[in-house]
This record gives sequence, C-alpha cells and structure tokens, in this order.
Amino acid sequence: MKKTILTILCTSLSFGAFAQTSGAKTEKALFILTSNSLQTQGMSMVLANAMVKQGTQVNVLLCDKAGDLALKSTTSETLKPMGATPEGLMMNLIKGGALVKVCALYLPNKGASKEDLREGITVASPPDMAAMMGQQETKVISN
Repeated sequence: MKKTILTILCTSLSFGAFAQTSGAKTEKALFILTSNSLQTQGMSMVLANAMVKQGTQVNVLLCDKAGDLALKSTTSETLKPMGATPEGLMMNLIKGGALVKVCALYLPNKGASKEDLREGITVASPPDMAAMMGQQETKVISN
C-alpha cells in the first residue's frame, strides 16, 4: 500500500513540477510508459486524458510491461474511484485524438504481432520518436 501511494504521489508530483515549470499551455506531450503498476498506468492515462481535454496533442509510447496494455488479450483490474481499467482509459485517450504506439522492441520480444494490438495502436518508429522527443514544444513525461 505504501509503495502504491508513493508511486501515485511521485507520478502526480512529477506531472505537477512539469506543469509549473512550463508556464504556458503545453502544445505537445509524449508520455513514455514502462511501469507494470496498474495504478501508475491508470494515473498516466488519467493525466494524459486531462491534457487532451485542455487542447494538448498527446502521444503515448508503451514499452516493456506497459506494452501489454496495447494487446487485445489484456484485461486489467478495474481501478477505483473511476471504475475504469488502464486500457479503457487508454482507448478513451485514442478516441480523444491521442496517438498510442508500442516501442519497436515490444512485439518481437513479446512474441506477438501487429494483429495482436488493439485498434488504433501502432508500432513506433525510433527515428520519429527521437525527433518528437527533441522538439522544444514537446514535453516528455516518463513513468
């Protein structure tokens, strides 16, 4: 429980620090999500959805254990208080206009294929991701 609270607190604090230092509204955000913690995944999706509603162009890169969210076969535990799963929140994010991709290493190392991915999720191109990360107007948030 302490670890879970600490994870949520750290996620919230890192986002808060990011929001305070930016001053102006963020035009673009890239969430790099690697955590296998459902609460960290869920909170990342909640924050990303909030940013989309504020007009930010959001991209999400799912790597390592977080890549499992992209698979059709993944069904996570429902999180309180919103009564949603991280993958449900992610699909709402896509419906809101965000782009969600799995890292280029994920599928081959998982033994999965593009056909295993949920609708609207694609495989990231490392050169494209690197270019996005290097853009001054893109805020990179990693969890």
